[in-house]
Amino acid sequence: MSDEQDIALDELPGVGKKTAEKLHDAGYGSLMAIATMNASKLQETADIGEKTATTIINAARDELDIGFSTGSEKMEQRESVRRIPTGSEEVDDLLGGGVESQCITEFYGEFGSAKTQMALQLAVNAQVSPEEAAADQQSPDEDEEDGDESSTAETTANAADYSKGVVFIDTEDTFIPERVEQMAESRGLDPEEVLDNIFVARAYNSDHQILLAEEAQDIASEHDIGLIVVDSLTAQFRSDYVGRGQLADRQQKLNQHMHTLQRLANTYNAAVVVTNQVMANPGQLFGDPTTAIGGHIISHNSAFRIYLRKSKKDKRIARLVDCPYLPEGEAVFKVDETGIIDA
Repeated sequence: MSDEQDIALDELPGVGKKTAEKLHDAGYGSLMAIATMNASKLQETADIGEKTATTIINAARDELDIGFSTGSEKMEQRESVRRIPTGSEEVDDLLGGGVESQCITEFYGEFGSAKTQMALQLAVNAQVSPEEAAADQQSPDEDEEDGDESSTAETTANAADYSKGVVFIDTEDTFIPERVEQMAESRGLDPEEVLDNIFVARAYNSDHQILLAEEAQDIASEHDIGLIVVDSLTAQFRSDYVGRGQLADRQQKLNQHMHTLQRLANTYNAAVVVTNQVMANPGQLFGDPTTAIGGHIISHNSAFRIYLRKSKKDKRIARLVDCPYLPEGEAVFKVDETGIIDA
C-alpha cells in the first residue's frame, strides 16, 4: 500500500474522529478509497450531509492531485502495474505478460472450458515471487540455449511484485481446497500457507455477492491483496432476476457491482478476475453463437475479455476478444493434475 493511504482522514475538512472511525470500519481507510467514492455512498456510509460528503471527496482528490496529467506521467503510473502469470506461457504472451492489476479481466466460456481452473491457478500464482514465476516458465532445454537470459529477465520484469493476499468470492461452490493444494505443491509452494493467504466467501444470492465485494475493502485495507476473484460473476444475478421485466434492475445492480470491483482494483493495485457464464445468441446465423451473459455492462467494464472453449482431447483455447491495446489472438493450453500448463 502507498504512503498516501497512511494520511489521517480526520485531517480532511469535514472529517472528525467519529466520521473517520466510521469510514475505517466501512473499509474506506485510505485517501484513494475516499477520492473514488461518490457523494451519495459516502453520505450513507458516514451518516453525513451531501454537502459535507462532497467537500470531503474533493479534499481527498486535491490531496492526491487527481486530475489531468500528461501522457508521459500516465506512462510512469503504468510502471506500477502487476502481472500474474496464468501458468501457460502462450496465454501470458496473449495477455501481454499475464493478468494485469488495476483493471478487470473477464474469462467466459461454456461448462468445462476451464474458467474455474484458471481462477484457482491465478489464486496460487499470485503468491509466487517474480523470480520463481520466471524460472517456472523456463524449460531446461531453453536454459541451455544462448540468449535466453534476456528472455528470462524480461519475464521477471513483467511479473512485477505480486502480493500474497487473494480474495475469492465463490458464487457456485466451486472453490475446492484440494485442487489448490495440488496446484501449490506442483510449484513447490507450501499448500497450507497458500490456502491461509486466500480469503474465501460463498455468495448465496446477488445482494450477498455485492455485500461481499464491499467487505473485500476491509480485507484489502488490512492485508496486501494482489488478486480479487469472482467465480462466477453472473450466476446469482441470473437466478435472482428472471424475465425481461427485471432485466433493467439486474443490469443496474451488475453495473454497481462492477464499479465496486474496479474501485478495489484501482485503490489497492489489485488484479480483478471474473468468470462468466454464456448463452447461445439465436440471432447469429453464422459463426460461433456463444455470447457472454451480462451484455454491454460487463463488456464495457472489463479491460480484458477472454473467451475459453474446449478443443481436442484435454486442450483448451483462450481467445482474446477485447483489449484496449493488444490485438485479438488465440493461445492453446492444457489442464492437468498440476494446473494450467502449455499445450
